[in-house]
Amino acid sequence: MGVVTGGLILIVEDEARIAEVLERFLRAEGFRTERAADGRRALELWRAARPDLVLLDLMIPPPDGLEVLRAIRREAPTPVIVLTARVEEIDRLLGLELGADDYVTKPFSAREVVARVKAVLRRANGQLRAPQRYRVGELELDLEAFQARCRGQALALTATQFRLLQAFMAHPGKAFSRGELLDLFGEEAPDERTVDAHVKNLRARLGECGGLLETVRGVGYRLAGEPR
Repeated sequence: MGVVTGGLILIVEDEARIAEVLERFLRAEGFRTERAADGRRALELWRAARPDLVLLDLMIPPPDGLEVLRAIRREAPTPVIVLTARVEEIDRLLGLELGADDYVTKPFSAREVVARVKAVLRRANGQLRAPQRYRVGELELDLEAFQARCRGQALALTATQFRLLQAFMAHPGKAFSRGELLDLFGEEAPDERTVDAHVKNLRARLGECGGLLETVRGVGYRLAGEPR
């Protein structure tokens, strides 16, 4: 499924040269863009324009990228790709735990970033268009409304977490290998450790229903329970 033509991308980057290159490549692919060089302006633009995706550098003037990500996640499931020069694994996982849908480490090629943007938007657009609902145990998933609930309580999921939950709820009881879950990410798949981080974060976001998402030793993960 293709990306929405003319989608709006918010570029949050304080290095003007990098922001300009990203903007040029994104516009060449038909995207519209907005730019912010600090956290305050980023949140102003995000709330005013409601972009289809945010490219978010972590090391920006206050509030920093992590604080911006926290603020976005409190309000909406807008896809976010983190741009960072931090290479420590804990920082990457921290970004994912806060709700980033993907990350790219600096230095990077603008073409790589554009490919990641397209991959994340394909996932988000695919799940929004599918007119289906799932119920497993006390979990409910409404793809058309982009809503997930546990015991009637709304859950705040990122686009990637929603996509993972859809796969599990479409096949309750099936043990998914990490390789199968990697396939959900398309051509721009992360490594298996990143899949583990996404599943861990999804389990936490499921709240009281998190126990339904089980680890299958030596295989991967499955959602316990019967469809309703």
